[in-house]
Amino acid sequence: MTNKILIIIFLLFNSLIVFGQEIPIPENYVIIDTISGDLDNDNIKELVAVFDTKKPDEEYESVPRELRIYKFENGSWVEWKKSEQALHGSRDGGMMGDPYVGIEIKNGILLISHYGGSSWKWGHTDKYRFQNDDFFLIGYESNSGRLCDYWLNVDFNLSTGKIIVKKEFEDCETSEQEIYKRENETFYEEKLKITLEKRYDKEIRIVSPKYKHEIYI
Repeated sequence: MTNKILIIIFLLFNSLIVFGQEIPIPENYVIIDTISGDLDNDNIKELVAVFDTKKPDEEYESVPRELRIYKFENGSWVEWKKSEQALHGSRDGGMMGDPYVGIEIKNGILLISHYGGSSWKWGHTDKYRFQNDDFFLIGYESNSGRLCDYWLNVDFNLSTGKIIVKKEFEDCETSEQEIYKRENETFYEEKLKITLEKRYDKEIRIVSPKYKHEIYI
């Protein structure tokens, strides 16, 4: 079933039914996506839901989004955690429009992916793990650049502080696309503590020591 069909159903009934139980949807909220999986290693699946927080007043308005995580307790879904910062707005992808790619749960890790841009493109995936009674960002992967210019890839393990940066420069003047230069760099940064709830409380800028690449987390 497509997301569009799901949205129509949710608008009609204003509730999401999972495992035979309803999740109340706040007034004017619209469900965009859901996924279930065990996030706290208790062998009981949690439910993660992505919401538009209102209906757009105009066609190109960027609607703020909210992520909520529910636990199944005493026969019903109960809100456990939520974040107003974990997701970009519905039009924050620039010329690409909606930047939302999707959510996944892999080995107890919650992954949230976005993508956007125009000729210059960007994409990133946040990885969260439940520990110390909160969801902490433990991994960040990003890709940015432009065809026939360069592509910059960042793989940041926040648990260890290890950052791997790879930059490839492209030349398209010949008949075949060619990579003519590479800059690879591995270094360590101070371990950062970023939670799901306060994902973008402050801008984090890191400059790589060798090639001076600017990385924004």
